Amino acid sequence: MSEEKQQERAEEAPLKEQAEAENAPCAETCEKHAKCEKRVKREKELEEARAQAADYKDKWMRTAAEFDNFRKRNEQTRRNAYLDGKADILLKVLPVGDNLERALGSCSDENTKKGIEMVLRSFQKLLEEEGIEAIDPKDEEFDPAFCEAIMSEPAQDGVEPGYVKEVFLKGYKKGEKVIRYAQVKVTT
Repeated sequence: MSEEKQQERAEEAPLKEQAEAENAPCAETCEKHAKCEKRVKREKELEEARAQAADYKDKWMRTAAEFDNFRKRNEQTRRNAYLDGKADILLKVLPVGDNLERALGSCSDENTKKGIEMVLRSFQKLLEEEGIEAIDPKDEEFDPAFCEAIMSEPAQDGVEPGYVKEVFLKGYKKGEKVIRYAQVKVTT
């Protein structure tokens, strides 16, 4: 190698060492900076994951609540459908009781009368077991919540208007729900 090249190399070596020495803190700083950036990036990803997990949890809780509400509504709908069906059947059976009462009123034979009374008692027991009460408002004030006025007559002396004079067809209710309104004659 020529002397010039050796001299150049000799001159470059201290410059190279000096540059490396100057860059060493920069390299360390760059390494620290890169680690810091990675940590910041991981923390950001962690926060995003936590936010996403919270969102999923919220959606899961809402879905669970919606399903619970759906289940309750469905249960209530089924219960109401059952009770409505039961009321429909009872409404169809009530004329049988009416006919038994009419037959009892017009029967002259004692044995037949006893038989009709037995059947009528079992019918009334059935209604009682189902929680059904008769509405028989004779001589009471007319209440449109339980009665249907199908006739009226002028009130006589000493009788106040707006009272039930005669019951043509007894009504029935279960609790406060009217199954069949009583058909009555009202004084006016």
